[in-house]
Amino acid sequence: MRYQISGKQIDVGEALQTHVKTELGEAVAKYAERPTDAHVIFSKNASEYACETIVHLSTGLTAQAKAHAHEIYSAFDQCCAKMEKQLRRYKRRLKDHHKDRPQPVELSGASSYILASEWEDVDSEPETLQPIIIAEMETQIPSLSVGEAVMQMELAGAPVLVFRNEGNKGLNVVYRREDGNIGWIDP
Repeated sequence: MRYQISGKQIDVGEALQTHVKTELGEAVAKYAERPTDAHVIFSKNASEYACETIVHLSTGLTAQAKAHAHEIYSAFDQCCAKMEKQLRRYKRRLKDHHKDRPQPVELSGASSYILASEWEDVDSEPETLQPIIIAEMETQIPSLSVGEAVMQMELAGAPVLVFRNEGNKGLNVVYRREDGNIGWIDP
């Protein structure tokens, strides 16, 4: 597995990198077959350290976990425990998914935009209905079954996932509803 360990405006020493590779490698190897790469990002906000870990699996799925603590090692250990818990929860489905899918998930490109929130002042009205684009990025839309899309959304900790449905090749959306259930939009 390839590791990319970085810090946002903090130095990540050799000891921490060795700790990350050892602990994360053991946790992921226990529950996922052939992980391809892992991105671990450390940051500091006031007196608290944050750790975000993203692990890409050979099947094309991605698992993600975040944690905060007052010590950098504690932040990573909590994040690693969350990652291990997610992968343990989905172990059977990940392995079954791997057997059913000999090829990795097919990805297609798309544009992703971040729009400015102009509705901060409730009393004022916007000058125009055209939103202001703050950032534009490239993103990937995976081709998945509905079950795989729900699992991917859960593993990534995302509130919504846009995917190409393998059944009808159309764009679909799964999302977490306010009542805790999962919604599925199939146009």
